[in-house]
Amino acid sequence: MEEFITPPAHVNFKAKKLFGEAGEIKDGAIAYLSPNGGGPTTPHTHEHNHLFIVVNGEAKVLLGDKEVIIRKDESFLVDGKIPHPVWNNTDGETVMIGITVV
Repeated sequence: MEEFITPPAHVNFKAKKLFGEAGEIKDGAIAYLSPNGGGPTTPHTHEHNHLFIVVNGEAKVLLGDKEVIIRKDESFLVDGKIPHPVWNNTDGETVMIGITVV
């Protein structure tokens, strides 16, 4: 919680900026990933990017030969042109929001 702040004129309120300018929002979704859940099973690409925000648990994004872990209360912008899948990285359920940006 050390990264969270209380904005001026707020009480019992903690906030953390998750992202800045990321492009135009096309759509958004919430996903519940069970243990060993995720996909697609074969890495894919597309023209748009995904901004993933983990609400609970932990997600692992495979980007080519690179692995990125997104923890609770963190976000990561996935370049859609790099082959990628996303997987639950915990033994429990992971909840994440995916925002498609162009």
